[in-house]
Amino acid sequence: MRALMILACCALAACAQLPPRPTELQPEHALPVAQSSPLDQIFAPLEQQHPRQSAFRLVDDGYEAFALRLLSSRLAERSLDVQTYIWHADLTGKYLAHALLQAADRGVRVRLLVDDMDARQKHYGFAALDAHPNISVRLFNPFASRSGMFSQLGEISRRFSEVNRRMHNKSWIVDNRLALAGGRNLGDEYFGASEEANFVDLDMAMAGPVVRDASASFDRYWNADVTYPIALLAPADVNRKALNTLRETLGKHALAAPTSHYAQVLHQDEMVHNLVVGKWRMHWIDDYRFISDDPLKVRKQESGQSSQVLQGLLGGAQTCQQDMLIISPYFVPGEVGMEAIQAQCQRGCQIRVVTNSLAANDVVAVHSGYQKYREPMLAAGVELWELKPQFKKRIRASLFGSSGASLHSKALVIDGEQIFVGSYNLDRRSGSLNTEQGVLVRDPQIGQRMRELFAQQANGERAWQVSLKDGSLEWRDEDGRYQTEPKTSMGKRMLTWLIGLLPIEKQL
Repeated sequence: MRALMILACCALAACAQLPPRPTELQPEHALPVAQSSPLDQIFAPLEQQHPRQSAFRLVDDGYEAFALRLLSSRLAERSLDVQTYIWHADLTGKYLAHALLQAADRGVRVRLLVDDMDARQKHYGFAALDAHPNISVRLFNPFASRSGMFSQLGEISRRFSEVNRRMHNKSWIVDNRLALAGGRNLGDEYFGASEEANFVDLDMAMAGPVVRDASASFDRYWNADVTYPIALLAPADVNRKALNTLRETLGKHALAAPTSHYAQVLHQDEMVHNLVVGKWRMHWIDDYRFISDDPLKVRKQESGQSSQVLQGLLGGAQTCQQDMLIISPYFVPGEVGMEAIQAQCQRGCQIRVVTNSLAANDVVAVHSGYQKYREPMLAAGVELWELKPQFKKRIRASLFGSSGASLHSKALVIDGEQIFVGSYNLDRRSGSLNTEQGVLVRDPQIGQRMRELFAQQANGERAWQVSLKDGSLEWRDEDGRYQTEPKTSMGKRMLTWLIGLLPIEKQL
């Protein structure tokens, strides 16, 4: 009987259809800058002092990343545009949702653009937010069915080639004056607030004309016909009663949150105090580029050529004269990428890579794709480090992570002065299936900071260096040498090997 019920649910999901997106849905655009808001008063004079330049700040600290989002939401007077792949309903996720609700209550226009692979699991919360007159929620490449695991599985089986393509972009834009973009989703593990394990991640905080570039990218996605208003998918779920219930829930959470360890650290931290009084430093740069994929990439034939972000990265890599530092949690270069790596090494560009070890990787299937290229990369001259799953001493949430950390940063440094920070993993999925974005800047000071971060992360306390010895792989750190992947079981290594036999690399 249970099997029949499952089959019935899957059959119903197979019949579910997305409603037609109304042709009369009018395009919406970012609100223009003004002079009245606190962010206007901070950045308008600075922009006048730095014509044709934009300001950038590398955000490698989880506390700072959260504080920037929270404080900027409190300073917002006109608009808040948030684009994300994941939004967790946890300590920081709820706190930020409450902050956006408070901004909307003040009259701020809030637009939330969320990929539906994750948003569907929080459908009723997003639908409740959409009931606020100043909040609009849109879902990227949504499922027709709005609840139930079996209905989702049924829809995946019917529409796999469509729903397999996701929006991986992340941005936070306030009053068209301040923006953050990078690898962080919204949730505890991205801000160093998890009691279990935290991701090592990076953002770029931005001010100046580049913010308008980020807003233009947001608008492209917001108005794309693969993006649906949540009210169109489930109008009955967007109602005032649901909003009032959510408001009460978030309000209680916000009252309790200040007693949490994480909130206490935020209140006591000197860095957060400096943010409040505006003493945090940014670099004004005239050589920069905000790049994002076409949102309709998800409907195009699978091809790395469809990724504007990849083309930007390849263009920068081809200029390498000395060295290139790569930080990527998932690293599956594919045949084309492998050819590019070998060509760069032959030209004399020293390539160094930090990625997750099997012990630290949160996606075993991706590691199975990476390990195929590990020996060829080493043979070509690439220097390779794999991040350990935990460190001997707990340190602040940052690019280095904390106890139980897993790498999530996506960054590239070319010749110490060209830097990329974004959502793009160096794998086939980012090139072909997901949409991505990021920012390219040229600045020796930020480049030097990235060199320092890379060097500290590749330290033997935090990572194993992988090399070839007598034709076999070897992992080494300050404690010794290993001939098999450290801190992994035979079962996990066997599973990784078996998955590697499957023809799924293009999905990784």
